[in-house]
Formats: sequence, structure tokens, C-alpha cells
Amino acid sequence: MEASDPRRRRDPSSISRARRYTPRGRTVREAASDSAEDNRAREHGARDREAARRARSREAKEHAADDLAAKRRREAAARSRQRRQRESAADSREIPRPRREAPARRPAPRSPGTPGPRRPAPGRAPSVRPIRDLPRTGNPARRLRFASAVVLILLVVAGGRLVQLQVTDSAAYAAEAFNQRLFTEPLPASRGAILDRNGNALAYSVEANFIAVDPTRVTGDAAQLAARLAPLLGRPASELEPLIATDKTAEGDPIQFAYLQRGVDLAVGDQIAEMDDPGLIVGDDERRIVPGHDLAANIIGFTGVDTATGLSGLEASYDDWLSGTDGEVSYERGRAGQPIPGAFYREEPAVPGNDLQLTIDADLQYQVQKILEDTVEEHEGKFGSAMVMEVGTGEMLAMASTPTYDAANPFDVEDEEAYRDYGTQATVDPGSIHKAIIFAAALEEGCIEADGTMFVPQTINKGGTTYEDHYPHGDAMLSLAGIIAQSSNVGTIELADCLGAEKVYEYQQLFGLGEPTGVGVAGEAPGMLHAPEDWWGTSYGSVPIGHESTATIIQMAAAYGAIANDGEYVQPTLIDHKLDADGNAVEDSAEPETHRVMSQQNAEDLQYLLQAPIVDDTGTARGAALENYHLAGKTGTGGLAEDGGYAPGNVASMVGFAPAEDPQYVVAVSVYVPNGGGGGGTTGQAFKDINEFTLSYFGVPPSTGPAPEFDVWG
Repeated sequence: MEASDPRRRRDPSSISRARRYTPRGRTVREAASDSAEDNRAREHGARDREAARRARSREAKEHAADDLAAKRRREAAARSRQRRQRESAADSREIPRPRREAPARRPAPRSPGTPGPRRPAPGRAPSVRPIRDLPRTGNPARRLRFASAVVLILLVVAGGRLVQLQVTDSAAYAAEAFNQRLFTEPLPASRGAILDRNGNALAYSVEANFIAVDPTRVTGDAAQLAARLAPLLGRPASELEPLIATDKTAEGDPIQFAYLQRGVDLAVGDQIAEMDDPGLIVGDDERRIVPGHDLAANIIGFTGVDTATGLSGLEASYDDWLSGTDGEVSYERGRAGQPIPGAFYREEPAVPGNDLQLTIDADLQYQVQKILEDTVEEHEGKFGSAMVMEVGTGEMLAMASTPTYDAANPFDVEDEEAYRDYGTQATVDPGSIHKAIIFAAALEEGCIEADGTMFVPQTINKGGTTYEDHYPHGDAMLSLAGIIAQSSNVGTIELADCLGAEKVYEYQQLFGLGEPTGVGVAGEAPGMLHAPEDWWGTSYGSVPIGHESTATIIQMAAAYGAIANDGEYVQPTLIDHKLDADGNAVEDSAEPETHRVMSQQNAEDLQYLLQAPIVDDTGTARGAALENYHLAGKTGTGGLAEDGGYAPGNVASMVGFAPAEDPQYVVAVSVYVPNGGGGGGTTGQAFKDINEFTLSYFGVPPSTGPAPEFDVWG
């Protein structure tokens, strides 16, 4: 085989050997075999390249789609920013909005034969054409920081407010809420009673209701509610409506309590409670009762309706003693007005007032008041007063005044003058009752003896004015008894000349003139004295006989009481005892003022001489003689000072004591008679009647001896 193979036998040349190899260094055989492999590789490579191409085509399409979606998102974001910018600019500044650009057109779908967009080279980012005038995109991180800061500030503010409410201002808000729930209701104190010397009630208080309103809780119409309450409370609706409708003070504070009426009957309180208005308050109260109505009304006085405080008389002057101390109850209440169980509650009980026992005897007061009223009516008098005082103690057993009023209904009067106590508040020229002071001073200073005489002309001139005696005696010698009996003006002036102005003024003061007696009635008048340095021509004639000076009838009663009490002055008093709320007597350290004005002997002599006006035929008070008792007294005719002058008519009066031999009681009567009238003719009968009842009422034994006889002529 080898020999037969020509190739193996042929010795190839170098060229042949060179041709056996391909340019790649392979033999032909190797190249042939390699060529088949290359063909197969080329076939496989073509398929791989086709697959790669298709893959690249798919990637290009996907990349183009992604670029188109991103572009659309960017365009939408740009349009959104532009819209927000335009809206913000329009809200903050009134400037023209920029013209809205037309939205980018979406590329139309291309046909299958149309070449697609150029794909970017592999490894390079696709270029995106920027949109003209596209605003800058927002910064989410910055917006988040801003929102966080705002939320944090709000939380800090809310937390600070909570700290303020819960820590800093919690006490103030709690106190304000407490005050809104707290309601305070007064507990009126019971007012003390006024009793007479025997324990009979002249004025006292009984259980009643007060009606009040809380305007903040009234549910009904104020005008309609006032109209319903007016007839029950006895007040006009026009007065009640403002109290019901006004729920705040001028400072803006709420009004939760205002009295509508006090002292209403319990039945009326029940009727108002049935109205069922939460704004109406019905509470426990009291009402003043005066069983005697006008009995001693002018000295007892009365209290106010709304305040229950004394307004006149003893009710006013002893108001602190009678009124006591009001209490109050405070509690928390709910919206319905009911107390909250277990909540705050405090009660300060009221302290009742004390009682006042007077020296007045109710039965004697009634008789004296009746006699006075009959006398004033009989003589057509305008006003009058009468009183009985116990000698030695100064206790006033009766003090009557007319006109008077019903103290149980004190505001139903036609003239407020009815409230006046004429015995302590009316100052008049005392007239001839003042002469007893001159007689006492003349005896005490030795100007005349009790049984002495003096020359008394019919007239005397002082300061160009002629004074005369009303009893015609001519120029005569008169005894002191005759001067007193006839009420001689001339004799009295002569005695005053002996004394001098200073002594007259001194004895006027010693007998209690020129200042209030302090009997206890509010508004007592002091009267007026003419000081010696103010005397002028007529004063030397007028002052001794009771003119150019004024006094009250109680001052003159106290002066005659000093004569009856053997020359010792005792301050008049209306108060017997002060009693506490339990009725126990309280010792009063203030004793009545006393002082001596004349000797006992001179006082006893004057007691005897003062019987002359009643028992002597020339006396001015013969009509006052009493059958079984010896009376002593002096009449007077004075004037009523009014508007800088004297009112028409006279003030007729008579003051004295009984029994004359052992004085027990002083009686004084005074009546203003516009039509004129003398002291004896106007008040003599009243003086007699009051003495008669007083002496028999207290069981004073009648006089045993005959009436004295006086030698009035010297």
C-alpha cells in the first residue's frame, strides 16, 4: 500500500511541501476539516448574531418606550408645577397669569413600514430635549421639613396651653367654676321686741317669708312675672320688673339675689312658691307687728320693709340693740338650682336681736293719748302732746302725740308730719310755764322769800316795749303766791332784773333747757337759749316770761320734775330694762343724769306756792282743780316760731305735779291752737283728767287735808 501510494513515493519538493499548508499554517486536509467546522460555526454564528440582533431590537424598543414614558411623566410634572405656580401667584398677588402652554403632543403611532426613532448607541444614555420654560421641580425633603416644623410648633403651642390650664391657671379656673356653682342665701336675724313696763308687747316680730329673685335663672317673661307678683307683694309691677330683668351689675358681675319684698305672709309665700319659676326665691323672714297700731306710735317708731331696720323713734335710736346679726347659708347648686349632695355647704346662724322694755305703761298711755286727742279736736288744735313722768326716777309713764299714725302700716299716711313726736321734736316758746324757773332762781338767790311781797305795777317797759299783766290789779303789792297765781309778767320781769341775765341763763341750763334730755327718741330737739351776750332791750322783758327762747314740752316736764323732786334734776328716760334674746335683764351701767338745781327747802316752798294758780280765785288754772287731790302747776301761752316769725295762734300749755304735798307724777300738756286760746282754758281740763286717771290708776291715796289758802296781796 505504501509503495503503491504515489504521494508517499513522491519526494515532494519544498514548494509542494509549502503548498500543503494553508496561509494559516494548516494543511489542506486540516483546512478542509476546519472549513467544515467553520461552516458549521458560521451557521451557528449567523444564528447567534440574528438572535443578538433581535435582542438588541427588543431592547431598543423597550428603551424607546421607557424614554417616551419618562418624557410624558416629566411633561405632566412640568404642567403640574406651572399650574401650582399660577394658582399661588393668583392667590398672593394680583398679577396676570402666564399663558398656558399647549401640552406636548403625543407622537402618532407609526406604520409598520415607517422607520422608528433612532436608537442610541449601546452604552450611551439617550439624549432628552429639554422642555422650554419648564419650572424647577419641587424639593420633597424641604416640604417635609417645613411640614414637620409646623406640626412641631402646633404641638408646642397646644402643650403650653395645656400646661397653662392645668398648672398655671388651674386654681383660677377652679375658683371661677366654684363661684358659679356657689349660692349664698341670707338668714335674717329675728328682731327684738319692744315691751311696756309690765311686759306687754308694743312691737314684736312674727314668722314670715321674704321674696327674692335670681335674675339669671328666671325662665318666664320679666314683665308678665312682675304683673303676677304685683298684687301679691303690694308693689307696682313697674318697680318689680327692673329687679327681675336686670341680671348684671354696672360692672358686669352677675346678680343672683335681689329682694322683691320682705315680711310677706306665709300664705303669700306659698302662692309664689307654686309659680314654680326657678328664679323666684322664697325664704324665711319675719314681719313687725304693732298690736296697738297708733298706741305710742310716735315714740316707738317703725322699721323699713326691705331692710327691717329702724327708721324712726326707738326703733331707730336702739336699732343696733334690737336688730341682731343676720346669718347666711352658702352651698353649691346644680343647673336645676338644687343643692349638690356632698358638696360645699356652710351655714352661719343668725344671732337674734335683744328686747327693750320701756317705762311706758300701755293702759296709761292709751288714756293719756285719748284725752289729748279729744282736747286737740275740741279746740281745733293742729298738734299737741301730753306726758306723765314719775318724780324721782325720771321714768316716762306715758308720752302721747297727735296727729299720729298706724305703726302697723306706717307708710299709709297723708302727711309725714304724723311721724313727728311733738313732745320731743317740736320746739316752741314755752310762755308762762317758763316762769317757774325764774321763781326757783329768785328763791335760791334770795331775791324774794317764799312768803315775801313786792311792788308790782300793771305794766313795765323794756327796750321800748310795754309788758303788762293780764289780770287787772293796778299798781299793787303782790306776794310771791300772788305773782305765781296771776302769772304776773311784770312781777316775773322784776325778779329777773334782780337775778341778772347771767343768772337767768345759768338756771335755764341747770333746769335742762338748751340741750336734748336724752330720753331716747331719735331726732330729739335741743331747743334754743338766748345767751346773755346776745340779750338786747326787749330780751330783759321777753326771756323771763318764756319768749325769745324755745324749748320742748319734755324739757319743761323735766324742769318741773326737778322742783317736785325736792330740787334735784333727774334726766327723763324711756328705757326700763334692756333684755337679752332669752329675756334676761341686762344691767345698764348708764345711770340717769342727776344734779341739784335748788335747795330742798326752797323746792318744797315752791311746790306749795305752785298750787296757787289752781286753788286761788285769781289763779289762771282754776278749771284744773281736782276734788280729791291737791294739784300744783303753771299755765303758759307761747308762740310757734315758723319761717323766721311766729305762726298765728298760740301754743297753750300746762305743766305741774301731784299730789302737791308729796309729788309722785309730773303731768305736762301742750296744744297748738291756730285760732288762739290761753293755757288754762285750753289745757287745764286735760291736765286735770290726766292727773285724775294717773293717781287713781297707780293707787295714790287722796289728799286728806283741805286745799291751801293763799294771800296774794301784800
